[in-house]
Amino acid sequence: MLIKLLSQFGLPFLIKMVRSGLEKIGGDTALKANLALGEVSSDIEKQKISNAAVSEANRHLEKMKELENELDNNTLSQIHQTIRQELNAEDKFVRFWRPAFGYSVALAWLLMIGTVCYVVLSGYQNAENIINALVETTSLWSVALGVLGIQVVKSSPEKQKNK
Repeated sequence: MLIKLLSQFGLPFLIKMVRSGLEKIGGDTALKANLALGEVSSDIEKQKISNAAVSEANRHLEKMKELENELDNNTLSQIHQTIRQELNAEDKFVRFWRPAFGYSVALAWLLMIGTVCYVVLSGYQNAENIINALVETTSLWSVALGVLGIQVVKSSPEKQKNK
């Protein structure tokens, strides 16, 4: 995302944004960095740093954006190819493992939330500790829902087209 902003607005914009962030941080190191960026900004404005150098920096940012886009396109292409191979497979397990995984995640989530609701509504003494313990399951759920999210987002439009 940063590369997108930079490729649109360039190096002076980046300097301005970083300086505003450093002002809010405070501290000696942030102050020194803010002052150094202020000098770079004033040198750009006074043209002590040439427009050619700023243009070269912006060109570099644009090249980074192109490389990032290429990587994203390759990643999406591999995901698309994998899903297509799964859908065209003769083995039923290969075709249906994502939906089965999604249903099992949904069932596990329903059981967990149902248990939490029961604990809260029944006035259990350790309800607060149980709810706070749910934070520890964040990484577990993020992986599970990530797999489910890819399937739901990518598969639903395809299923509608096939109807």
